[in-house]
Amino acid sequence: MAGGGGTRLWPLSRKARPKQMLSLIEERSLFQSAIDRVDGILPPERILVVTVADQADQLQEQAPEIPPENFLLEPMPRGTASVVGLAAMELQHRDPQAIMAVLTSDHYIGNQGRYQDLLRAAYQVALDGYLVTLGIAPTFPATGYGYIQQGELLGTYLDQSVYRALRFKEKPDDVQARLMLESGDHAWNSGMFVWKVSQILEEIARQMPDLAGMLSEIGQAWNTPDRQVTMERIWPTIHPETIDSGVMEGARQVAVIPAQGLNWSDVGTWDSLFDVLPADQAGNIVMGGKHIGVETHDSLVYVNQEHRLIVTIGVDDLVVVDTGDVLLVCHKSQAQKVRQVVNQLSKAGENYI
Repeated sequence: MAGGGGTRLWPLSRKARPKQMLSLIEERSLFQSAIDRVDGILPPERILVVTVADQADQLQEQAPEIPPENFLLEPMPRGTASVVGLAAMELQHRDPQAIMAVLTSDHYIGNQGRYQDLLRAAYQVALDGYLVTLGIAPTFPATGYGYIQQGELLGTYLDQSVYRALRFKEKPDDVQARLMLESGDHAWNSGMFVWKVSQILEEIARQMPDLAGMLSEIGQAWNTPDRQVTMERIWPTIHPETIDSGVMEGARQVAVIPAQGLNWSDVGTWDSLFDVLPADQAGNIVMGGKHIGVETHDSLVYVNQEHRLIVTIGVDDLVVVDTGDVLLVCHKSQAQKVRQVVNQLSKAGENYI
């Protein structure tokens, strides 16, 4: 899945170059790193990329090894349920018996070996008829993530313990998040899934019949000259919905594999970079440009101009991002609110997004 806007990493992440295309943590972009992580278990010709049309060219430039026909283009974003459905429809055309891994293009995973072990185990669980998700052990009561409640042990697959998923809860409020953290039996929903193509299409048909009908109509025109005009006619009418709320909260036969040790981050906000990037002795992270900090602690400074100098004096817990046309200064604890600024700019018709 590579069509997100990454608005919480504005002003670096923009519509024309969202976060999955950026090299925030490593030399290669988050999208390229996502492809690298499956090297050895999935060849390029078996990787599908679902993205919006205006991002496709840049993504293809970053991953020329993936065949052009494997880029599935949404005319506009309509949520992850439609993304999963579109990819599943394409895979059904190619191989009705396929097992499908739904993976993210804009997350960071530091332990590739552990990641591949989990995917191999999830494949075996999916063969047994489960919709499989990877669960991340929560470290704080996050309200921006979905949660999965873990039930009884289903078995051990390739040395990985697998549990029944009792329920999904999408983005709880603060009170609910604290209760789930304290319970000890909830995991964050990583947004990564493995399942039979036939099984996820059955769940979409059962729970989201309108989406299933639209996907069926698109599928009938998929390998015909009417493909593009059919997509452009139907896709805008799809009700936006996530796969979590639309399908997983009410799905049958769901399993969760605890994914400890991945060194995972969704790289969703500027403050999340403190989880994956090394800081200096004062707890500061400096990315690009030049920085002089006097009595500055636990702050992040990003500058995309080599000769630009940023000076901070007597500040703690700040995020400072200078992209040349925009200067963002916010407290680390308020980094989630960057999205509100993007929404305001969008409503005002500003071109800074």
